[in-house]
Amino acid sequence: MSADFNPADPFAMFRQFWQSATPSSAQPFMPPLTEEEIDRKMAELRVVEGWLTMNLGMLSMQIKALEMQKAGLAAMKPKDH
Repeated sequence: MSADFNPADPFAMFRQFWQSATPSSAQPFMPPLTEEEIDRKMAELRVVEGWLTMNLGMLSMQIKALEMQKAGLAAMKPKDH
């Protein structure tokens, strides 16, 4: 992560990525022209992929925790006869 990472702004990394991904004169989705640019772009995309994978894992854990909490509350609720 960069030194200016701000956890309060989760999209700062994406803004920085898109700003540095292409020169200002290039089209945003124009393919890289050199092998070095391709390697740099692949490395950047792997970082973003890792960040997204980590967040997906945390999201899944949060959903499972809420499901367990809901099941626990349902188990403690008195049953109507």
